[in-house]
Amino acid sequence: MRNPVLVIGNKNYSSWSLRPWLLLKANSIAFDEVRVPLYQQGSKVAIQAHAPAGRAQYGKVPILHDGATTVWDSLAICEYAAERWSSIHGWPADPVRRAHARAISAEMHSGFATLRSEMPMNCRRERAPVTQGPQLQAEIDRVVDIWTTCRATAQAGPFLFGEFGIADAMYAPVVLRLTIYQVQLPVVAQTYADTMLALPSMQEWLAAARNETEVLEKFER
Repeated sequence: MRNPVLVIGNKNYSSWSLRPWLLLKANSIAFDEVRVPLYQQGSKVAIQAHAPAGRAQYGKVPILHDGATTVWDSLAICEYAAERWSSIHGWPADPVRRAHARAISAEMHSGFATLRSEMPMNCRRERAPVTQGPQLQAEIDRVVDIWTTCRATAQAGPFLFGEFGIADAMYAPVVLRLTIYQVQLPVVAQTYADTMLALPSMQEWLAAARNETEVLEKFER
């Protein structure tokens, strides 16, 4: 049986690609990777070759191909993977904690627009702070509140809900952003960020990102 194929963008810049990639890699799921550098001549056409009917016009990553199944969107891929491979701990088993994990993952999926625009993911960026206006600070504070609340109720394990799961994958790019832009975090949040950064799969992503040569000026802040 062929390995599933995950189509991603630049590792230096593509936060949405990181999320399902990290979930698969951290759980030792064998998959083939197709990297399409974004915002280059021919990028959209290259992505469209992998997109399902009806989505080709958007030219967006990530996209997962698993046999006859094609899944797009980071959160959808993560949920599919957790159902497809039993070794993946996707959501907490307890229904209350599972609802909490889903809610904060959906919140990350649809929100934090200022954080995304003012602190774009750029793994090669020299670590230095940016000016934090009130809206950006409010979103950072919300992330810290989420992490602190989750860790206060986490069971065995150092991640948001104990074991590494979908919620951690969804917040992985935020860990990188807060680290790259040198945001000072309270102890609990910083300890969680350090735990995520220490993941071998996260280090593998960062090493590959630093070796990329494409420069996208829109993300060079």
